[in-house]
Amino acid sequence: MSRLAQTPGLTDVQQEILATVREFVDKEILPVATELEHRDEYPSQIVEGLKELGLFGLMIPEEYGGLGESLLTYALCVEEIARGWMSVSGIINTHFIVAYMLKQHGTQEQKDTFLPRMAAGEVRGAFSMSEPALGSDVSAITSKGVRDGDEYVLDGQKMWLTNGGTSSLVAVLCRSDEGHPEGTARHKSMTTFLVEKEPGFGEVRPGLTIPGKIDKMGYKGVDTTELIMDGLRIPANRVLGGVTGRGFYQMMDGVEVGRVNVAARGCGVAQRAFELGISYAQQRHTFGKQIAQHQAIQFKLAEMATKVEAAHAMMVNAARKKDSGERNDLEAGMAKYLASEYCKEVVEDAFRIHGGYGFSKEYEIERLYREAPMLLIGEGTAEIQKMIIGRRLLEEYRFQG
Repeated sequence: MSRLAQTPGLTDVQQEILATVREFVDKEILPVATELEHRDEYPSQIVEGLKELGLFGLMIPEEYGGLGESLLTYALCVEEIARGWMSVSGIINTHFIVAYMLKQHGTQEQKDTFLPRMAAGEVRGAFSMSEPALGSDVSAITSKGVRDGDEYVLDGQKMWLTNGGTSSLVAVLCRSDEGHPEGTARHKSMTTFLVEKEPGFGEVRPGLTIPGKIDKMGYKGVDTTELIMDGLRIPANRVLGGVTGRGFYQMMDGVEVGRVNVAARGCGVAQRAFELGISYAQQRHTFGKQIAQHQAIQFKLAEMATKVEAAHAMMVNAARKKDSGERNDLEAGMAKYLASEYCKEVVEDAFRIHGGYGFSKEYEIERLYREAPMLLIGEGTAEIQKMIIGRRLLEEYRFQG
């Protein structure tokens, strides 16, 4: 275990889980990650290994066949997995958000139907808010769900679905004006629909098309897709929680825990970049000594390690706050913002330490350099995080004049 990014106060069970995950990452992910990433190949074997470890059910309650662990345990596992390959942590994170939303907001029938199979990794989740024209402005979505007897008919186009092809259950946010009079706030006329589908691309069920993988700069291996609904019929009992108009709150609750996990991903990638940087600095020689002996490189290593440590502490604090039942949107936003920014900076410093070799696809740091920017955008941009943080601070520190 490294000196950095330690977490005090873990139980024996948590330590055992983390040791198992770390060993899996070192043996099964790190040796193959760069090769699979360059081929943009879905890591099927790795995913099967994670299923065997029970990670798809880590936070699902034991009554549904999961491990019933805390958000902290989950976030620390994500940190370890992202240290190996960030794309793999994305495959789990999207699944986890849907399972969390079901656990928190689903009807009993929905929980009984989906959670046991999600815990086993048989049903894999994806969630869908964004659309091609709106980015961070979730309240402006145009996808619609219209009631038709015992069904809803869904129409619209969604964007940036992680696991869009490989998932078999998608939580889709649509506008549904049923029961909401004219003039209702936009965020109060949104509903989350649970859409079951076959894994794959093309028309995966009548009225639902997954066109194919979006070709990306980084974050490869995991499939990122669009989702097109054209007269897609969904039974009324697949409205999450059984009541329309709650979708925005359900999604935001899911994204809040998702932000802790994006912070964890940033921590994991930054740790790996630091490991690569400090290792290379002790192998490369210039002017008759290791470059690690040059003060300029030691300064970089010092800054990198401090950022790794700070981001990890904030991520752990945000997870523990949510686990205690307290509101954590401020802490989650801060952790996500800081961890993603520091991750980018630590990766860039490791890249600079590698010199010209950092530009070579033979070196792992090249992959991390392309992966880190996704964290600045995913689960809400850095600018959105700062808006959330600023608003919450003004609530907490309201001027009493």
